[in-house]
Amino acid sequence: MPSKLQRSPSTLLVIIAFATVYIVWGSTYFFIKVAVGGGFPPFLLGAIRFLIAGVLLMTWCAIRGEKIFVAKNILYSAVTGILLLFVANGAVIWSEQTLPSGMVAILVSSTPIWFVLLDKANWSINLKSRATIIGLLIGFAGVFLLFSEQISGSLSGGLSASKLPWMLLLLVGSVAWASGSLYSKYKSTEGSVQVNTAWQMFAAGVVFIPCSFLHNEITGLQWQNIPANSWYALLYLILFGSIAGFSAYVWLLQVRPATQVSTYAYVNPVIAVILGIVFAGESISLVQITGLFIILGSVLLINLAKYRKKQPAKELVAG
Repeated sequence: MPSKLQRSPSTLLVIIAFATVYIVWGSTYFFIKVAVGGGFPPFLLGAIRFLIAGVLLMTWCAIRGEKIFVAKNILYSAVTGILLLFVANGAVIWSEQTLPSGMVAILVSSTPIWFVLLDKANWSINLKSRATIIGLLIGFAGVFLLFSEQISGSLSGGLSASKLPWMLLLLVGSVAWASGSLYSKYKSTEGSVQVNTAWQMFAAGVVFIPCSFLHNEITGLQWQNIPANSWYALLYLILFGSIAGFSAYVWLLQVRPATQVSTYAYVNPVIAVILGIVFAGESISLVQITGLFIILGSVLLINLAKYRKKQPAKELVAG
């Protein structure tokens, strides 16, 4: 997409894209839980979801006459897709075998903190801001609070210790998500955002396949026993979570500052917690809710300067 279009996108399109990422992605935590809980093994779910979504989007791009096979674009997209969808989203899918979807969304809400720390191109802006520094410190306090019950349980040998590895996995996934997003933002590629997004999803889907076989997920899998609601959840994840939501996210990275795009993490946990409580009977502890609000306050503080004044030229995406 030409840089001129990137710097002056339609306001309506930006609003629609943010709304899609905010609401649709907030709901995917619940639908992943439904799909995995209904019998879909986690790695197989990732393979099916992203391979189908990638092929569908790539087919649509081919019908439109877009150039699909550009070696450099495929390589960059593969790196981005593996970081975002295999490592980060894979951590979400895998952890939801054990953790409630609302808790997973809350843990992932620390992602904006990693955007600030890893966005080296904007360190001179972000790390000179008092609001940013204070926000980072408060954010880490919130993350620690989220982990406190599990850490305490681990030290005392309680049952909650079993959740700690999954929470650490989600932390790694959050770092991978921020890294992949920044890589996608700053790596100059040719071709449309849709084509690059399709390759990202396809590459992630391919990597999920050997992991599924290594975990013997297909052996003994009774496809006919997977309930209809799990198939509907998979369909939702393909069409809305992947094609609509992920395409909107990748496009936003090209036209808005990365730290601003990362604000999706403010809203996603709220949607996920509400859906989890209403439809899945999940519960979230007061300590975890407190940690969530502390993290939300920190990321809002980190972005405070961005809402008060016009974005500096350095934040405009290159190319």
